[in-house]
Amino acid sequence: MEYGFAFFPGQGAQSPGMGKELFENSAAAKAVFEEASEGAGMDVAGLCFESDKDTLSRTENSQIAIFTHSMAALAALREAGVTFKACAGFSLGEYTALAAAGVVSLADGVKIVSMRGKLMQQAADSIDGGMAAVLGLDDALVEQACAKVTDGIVLPVNYNCPGQLVIAGERGALEQAIENCKAAGARRAVPLAVSGAFHTPLMAKAAAELRAFVSDFTFSAPTMDIYSNLDGQVLRTDDMPAHLEKHMVSPVRWKALVAHGMAAGLATACEVGPGKTLTGFAGKISKELVCKPVSDMAGVEAAAE
Repeated sequence: MEYGFAFFPGQGAQSPGMGKELFENSAAAKAVFEEASEGAGMDVAGLCFESDKDTLSRTENSQIAIFTHSMAALAALREAGVTFKACAGFSLGEYTALAAAGVVSLADGVKIVSMRGKLMQQAADSIDGGMAAVLGLDDALVEQACAKVTDGIVLPVNYNCPGQLVIAGERGALEQAIENCKAAGARRAVPLAVSGAFHTPLMAKAAAELRAFVSDFTFSAPTMDIYSNLDGQVLRTDDMPAHLEKHMVSPVRWKALVAHGMAAGLATACEVGPGKTLTGFAGKISKELVCKPVSDMAGVEAAAE
């Protein structure tokens, strides 16, 4: 069975016990967990299966857990004969897409994601920032609401789907932008349970350190198209250190990414990894896009039919 897109989830999709059922029932998935543990120098399977919600929610833990669960689900899908024409990942998920398309090896992907999580955790701990989801307001009005804030940094960062745009920034500026969005007619504007102002210039130091860290890694040509968060277009992989630095401080343009993929004929997808967030976005972006969530063996079997 072949699908257009493999979609890989981002931070927030983690949950206790994630990936255990795949580990126990797929030899290919189990091998991914074992290789990830070796590459990360820690028991990634134990982190995923045994950690409580608070432990998994720490950025340094959630990123490596989600990456590994997603790659394990992909391995199980491939073991079942499922293939994909292209791939894309939401925020952190773009790193999973790089590994899925062979731009980085699984072992290197684990090392890079592990370092990214640590750097972003350090940035979150050093800055009083946050994120909020704005629901039921046009993107342009959200952008205007953020632009009206003159004391501090707050910006639109995740263009998820029609009627849903996430903003991020320094705490005081974020709170003012939330009030501006409500005044402009937002149905809701709710703070998210994250400690960092991700995908903003407040991540610049972490982004520069990540670029330096990845400069010695080997990046190969992709085996399939990767659609990028930065502009929604097919990613050029000729300067990956620069791309990964820019990726950390730039908005996720998911709505545009899906639209570009559909324009290229990619009308079917699997959300490969924990959660169903991207499946939900898909339905709101286009009724013509069919997306199946694949987080366990039942999902693998349904996708392979």
